[in-house]
Amino acid sequence: MSRAAVPGLPSRHPIGGQLPALYADDDFAQRFTAGLDTVLAPVFSALDNLPAYFDPRLAPADFLPWLASWVGGADDPRWPLELRREAVARAVELHRWRGTRRGLTEALRLILGVSAEVSGDGAATWSRTPGTDLPPAPPEEVLVRVWPRQDGPGHPVDADRVRSLIRTLCPIHTICRVEVLPGPPGGETR
Repeated sequence: MSRAAVPGLPSRHPIGGQLPALYADDDFAQRFTAGLDTVLAPVFSALDNLPAYFDPRLAPADFLPWLASWVGGADDPRWPLELRREAVARAVELHRWRGTRRGLTEALRLILGVSAEVSGDGAATWSRTPGTDLPPAPPEEVLVRVWPRQDGPGHPVDADRVRSLIRTLCPIHTICRVEVLPGPPGGETR
């Protein structure tokens, strides 16, 4: 990420015009301050547009990895720019649902463009009553079924990418099995 000199960018606050009247006609002073204006113009431009730098939908593309690192979002330079922007913009929301069925299906939909159905709960349970019996043994695995989205780009599902993403999103104590389907289970539309 570089916010270096931008050729031809005028300064909104030229230093030469702010000098005392004594230097207004001094050629050296005006040329010297014009050189400083060239260096400071990108700084003033960035500061004038600072709110846009913090909005992932408006920020310069080379700024997105930095924003993603702030919110713990996923950012892959191989993704299309609009997907990268949306992933960073929704990162906080997705963190709220991390480790849940909803979080997993939303992440798969956003990042890989697939629909998903998750069955099994990873054996999470709780009770308000002390001394309650332990829950039954958890199922061996959580089943994640994925299929191409009806409203998506229509690309086939990349099973390796799905498995890789699920490994990063499923809670560590769960075993997740992935099934790639040609369409929605039972022929329904989602």
